[in-house]
Amino acid sequence: MDRTTARPAAVLLLFGALDDVPAASSKPLASADLDLLLVERAATLTDHPGQMAFPGGGVDPADDSVVAAALREAEEETGLDPSGVEVLGVLPQVPVPVSNFMVTPVLGWWARQTPVDVVDYGESAQVLRVPVRDLLDPDNRVTATLTRNGQTYRGPAFTVNGVVVWGLTAGILTHVLDELGWSVPWDASREIPAPL
Repeated sequence: MDRTTARPAAVLLLFGALDDVPAASSKPLASADLDLLLVERAATLTDHPGQMAFPGGGVDPADDSVVAAALREAEEETGLDPSGVEVLGVLPQVPVPVSNFMVTPVLGWWARQTPVDVVDYGESAQVLRVPVRDLLDPDNRVTATLTRNGQTYRGPAFTVNGVVVWGLTAGILTHVLDELGWSVPWDASREIPAPL
């Protein structure tokens, strides 16, 4: 990947207190009311169609910063009111060679929540608030595999709410959960094909 031609992008890792979606896991791995905002990308998109993702996208010239880009994209995709988000920090950029993006994860706390849902079905198929307890549950952790050009790639994945979170999103999420000291051991030998 050529970092000089890579397109800058930003995603919002937005943690909040659950609305009315209870955690399926009864294991006391995290507060029962802590959740994370995710979107399912529209199947018609060019980059990463149909994949579960953090709200986010390309940094526009009008964006003052990667934080502004992440908040703008989250608002466009979910109807989120950016004024209710307390930005906690910016994580190091992550290269995405397959789509030539340099993605900056923005970590936030949803201090004043507003309803969220799909704003444009051309961008998102669904908006989910996923309980963190379910993400941490080892029963919901697997390794996603993808074979291309004779080479098999393996990475962490989460199976929650009837969807599979894998790829860049699962990699960033795994890193954040590890850094927070929240991760618990899981069986990485359980493999599933990456949903394409």
